Amino acid sequence: MTFYPPFIPQSDPPLPPWETLPTMYDLPSDNPEEPGLPDDFHFLQPLLLYLTFQPINWNPELVYSAADLNLYYTIQHPLWYKRPDWFGAVGVSKLYKGKDLRLSYVTWQEPANPFVIVELLSPGTEDEDLGIKTSSPNKPPSKWEVYERILRIPYYVVFSRYTNELQAFHLVGGHYEAMNLTDGRLLMPEIDLSLGLWQGSFRDIERLWLRWFTLSGELIPEPSEEVAAATERVILAQQEAREARQEAEQAKRKAEQLAERLRQLGVNPDDLG
Repeated sequence: MTFYPPFIPQSDPPLPPWETLPTMYDLPSDNPEEPGLPDDFHFLQPLLLYLTFQPINWNPELVYSAADLNLYYTIQHPLWYKRPDWFGAVGVSKLYKGKDLRLSYVTWQEPANPFVIVELLSPGTEDEDLGIKTSSPNKPPSKWEVYERILRIPYYVVFSRYTNELQAFHLVGGHYEAMNLTDGRLLMPEIDLSLGLWQGSFRDIERLWLRWFTLSGELIPEPSEEVAAATERVILAQQEAREARQEAEQAKRKAEQLAERLRQLGVNPDDLG
């Protein structure tokens, strides 16, 4: 009689951790108001807005902007807040009462409410950002309700990096009305600026970005672009100076050659002066 060893089924080798552990898409923020934050885009896009928000007709010392900062909006409920992805205010000093960096933006203790707010759409916040979701009784109002009815923010802008759709609303008669683009930009004449989409590289990331322009459509440069432009101007000036020296030397050689030719013909070039 022949005996055979018992059959033992072969199990598959265990999967490596990176194939079984949750990915970044499975791990949202624990903040119920901002379930998609933070992420790279929510850092870089507000940074570009911050660096290029330079209202031409305002003293830079009275221009303030911030990203992901608690915005307290009603003294009746002092613990209620919203956290815009980015907002800009004018007539407000960079330091709180000229003395300290802000821990938050408390509207009843500031000289002005934000002038413009930008929200970056995430799948979990879209309904609230666009006013589709309304608040329940005795619960904090939605962002749309706060910006439109309580703070009366003149301009409210919403941008989706997933669809590259730009939507904006202007406060008219106490209610938001959709804005039309002018040459691809949102015009805000009160601050001599416009807001639009720009295809380019920011912090070495090439994509479509939301950034500030002048009213006429010229880019407001951020610091690294200003340095690059200044460097280019220096290089151009040096090149022009070299070309000018070369032209002067060439003209001098031609004059010397002409003088020598005149002497060979028996004419003293000094007598011609």
